[in-house]
Amino acid sequence: MTQQFTGGNEPEPQGAAAPEALPQQEEFYRAPARFGPVPVEAEPKGWDRRVGFRRHYPPVSLPMQVIDRVPMGHKEPHEPNRLIWGDNLHVMRQIPSNSVDLIYIDPPFFSGRQYNVIWGDNNELRSFNDIWQGGMDGYLIWLNARLYEMKRILKATGSIYVHCDWHASHYIKVEMDKIFGYQNFQNEFIWYYSGGGASRTRWGRKHDVLFFYTMSSDWTFNVDDVRSPHKWTSGQLRADGSGRDYSRGKLPDDVFELHSVMPWSGERIGYPTQKPEALLERVILASSDEGDVVADFYIGGGTTAAVAQRLGRRWIACDQSRVAVAVTSERLKQQAMTRGVEDAPIPDFTVEHWGIYEAARLSETPSEQFRDFVLRSYGATRIGDTGDGPYIHGWRNQFPIWVGDAPLGSQATAEDVGNFANAVRQTAQYQQDNLRDGIMLAWGFGRDAIDAAGQLREQERIDINFVRIAQVRIGDDGFRQHIVTSSTERADYSEFMTFIYPPVVDVGHRAVGGSVVDFDAGDTAVVNAGAEIINVQWDFNYNGRRFTATPGYSFQREGSGNNRRPALRVTHKFSRAGRFRVACRVQDSRGGEAMWNGEVEVR
Repeated sequence: MTQQFTGGNEPEPQGAAAPEALPQQEEFYRAPARFGPVPVEAEPKGWDRRVGFRRHYPPVSLPMQVIDRVPMGHKEPHEPNRLIWGDNLHVMRQIPSNSVDLIYIDPPFFSGRQYNVIWGDNNELRSFNDIWQGGMDGYLIWLNARLYEMKRILKATGSIYVHCDWHASHYIKVEMDKIFGYQNFQNEFIWYYSGGGASRTRWGRKHDVLFFYTMSSDWTFNVDDVRSPHKWTSGQLRADGSGRDYSRGKLPDDVFELHSVMPWSGERIGYPTQKPEALLERVILASSDEGDVVADFYIGGGTTAAVAQRLGRRWIACDQSRVAVAVTSERLKQQAMTRGVEDAPIPDFTVEHWGIYEAARLSETPSEQFRDFVLRSYGATRIGDTGDGPYIHGWRNQFPIWVGDAPLGSQATAEDVGNFANAVRQTAQYQQDNLRDGIMLAWGFGRDAIDAAGQLREQERIDINFVRIAQVRIGDDGFRQHIVTSSTERADYSEFMTFIYPPVVDVGHRAVGGSVVDFDAGDTAVVNAGAEIINVQWDFNYNGRRFTATPGYSFQREGSGNNRRPALRVTHKFSRAGRFRVACRVQDSRGGEAMWNGEVEVR
């Protein structure tokens, strides 16, 4: 994977380039010593002195699939920002060490399913079961494994803010003392929000907690950027004649009074745990400089990325929900459309997937990129077409591997089997070590290919020159075996290394009156097994090239409480009569996404 923000080649618009191998860097995982007088265990919950957190969460080597590079108007060559859909632990394990200046995270609070499962993705449900397995200890082990990776990728001058509430804040503080060091704790930052929280049986719960840690005694804190207005009139002197000038504002303290995102707020996108931009602005201004890299691995509705982008920071954003990534992408594009001509150019951003991949898009990649992707997904090593010839594309555990063609529906043939078998016979392993096995990976195998492989196996009984060929369909259980066998009772890896397919979007419309039109996507059909539609986005002025959701039509819900569901039918009032091209983009609970577009006559 190209190291971001430090130069290097831009990623291809499709497929995935081979990543640079990261060193082991064991110093980042060395068990910390006791810190000061804190009477706690020396090691975080879940830590194993031999293998760190890998006992609970074994590493999985899978590629990134770059789905898109979204142009934001920056004309010069540059490294893009990154928006990633995938399990953040495994995503972080592919990010270089010492590469991020500031991390803000708002992880799921230890408060129950209905509060934390927001978007409706299967991955949210999987992660929920993972988080709460084992109660509070299980939750802390889940979080600690991720905090350790955050510590690794932070620069020596970096900072981290962890946003939580009363459910687990005290436990998280103890674990962070052990991970980042008691001496590196700087603040317990209180966000006090007005409205709601009243109670007749206890004190009203009206605040969240942010823990602020640094990596060392040298960190960024731009105090003048986060001063607040003083109670005395700005620019005037105190009446007692002390001569103090309060025009610069008041030095910040660790209590920030701010409304939550209200229903009438222009920044509200419609999900309950959205945090206000003013909160993130305060954090980012204080603890980073322009051009610094800001990361959020629970991006939700995209607030951190949106504020970082507006303030001239680079960013990495990740979420386990496909809908969260789609909503964040639209929010960032909308923000870019409102900037002035005089504003600094905004870098592009890539949309990347880890662990769950779009089969149709993969099938459109050039053959070399396709083979790289398939081999890395299978846990194999890529080789060039020289050395072992054109019919051996890689090796895994000393077994030679052949990879089929990229287009979906393509099948290996008997000729492919014969060419591969002959190539296996030419290898040094065959001639010197009596190795007789090879593996073919393809979307499918024709009947003649299956028969040809069977005939080769029959030769084992009568011919010393036999070759055994295993035929594995891309995406089947046999292809995913190295992922499944890595799982533990704690880590659910069952959804990793999955290929998904787009739904079939069907949209009808009818004029209501004037310039008002009803749209109905209710006949859309999902293709992925067990999937259901979980989000619909609308662009009522589609330009035929780039989908940009119309404000207010990116995350619409109908119903109430536990019965809330995506709005498949919407009404839109156009600004004038005429012909408009409208686009509708749909996501399902397995991660499938597709778009419909068509012309609408508005009379």
